[in-house]
This record gives sequence, C-alpha cells and structure tokens, in this order.
Amino acid sequence: MTEMRFTEDHEWARVEDDDTVVVGITDYAQDQLGELVFVELPEIGSDVVRGEEAAVIESVKAAGEVKSPITGTIVEINEALADAPDTVNQDPTGDGWFYKVRISDAAELETLMDEDAYQTYVAELD
Repeated sequence: MTEMRFTEDHEWARVEDDDTVVVGITDYAQDQLGELVFVELPEIGSDVVRGEEAAVIESVKAAGEVKSPITGTIVEINEALADAPDTVNQDPTGDGWFYKVRISDAAELETLMDEDAYQTYVAELD
C-alpha cells in the first residue's frame, strides 16, 4: 500500500500519483463519530486549502467538518458516499475515501504525520 500521511484532525492523505492525493478520515475518526448518515463533498474543480473545511459529515452522534490535509484542486469525489455514507465506517481508508485533489504544493505532504507518528498521537489521546 502507498504511504499514508495524517493530520491531528484525523484526516489521511494517500499519494496516488505524482500530483494527486486521495483524502479521507481515519478509522479513529469514524469510530469516534459513530455511524455516518450524511456526507457533503466538495465540488469537482473547486479549490481546497490545507487546514480549511473541505467536506461536511453528520453521524448519529454529531456533525462535523473534514479539513483538507493538502492544498489543491478537487479532481474527483466519491459519489457513492451520497447513497452509502456508512461506507466510511466500514472501510475508512479504502472504499470510504472522500475526494481526490491535485496538489498545489507537494512540500505540504512532508509536514503531515507518518503512520507511526499518527499511531503514537492517537495512543496519547486515550
């Protein structure tokens, strides 16, 4: 599997090719939220900015925002989530991805946590 990078807000970014990153939320995040019942994704062609809201999610417990881990332009969204938002709960780092973004600045990836750092971070939250 391609290396994933993580934010402190529990989003992940997986490099798909030289300039495209797949984005979603972590297993920890979906577990904390509970069953997702609604996902609002950004529009294709829209720009997202690292650390700013890119998507909206609602669960049986709460509503929240997904912040973009990377700056760029949306090139694809996971349209299946409109009818099956619980896919995020079942497979958050696979079929439950949110969107794909063409990266504006690849150096931003280096500022995100790797898997080991993220697991340490999550362990300290409990």
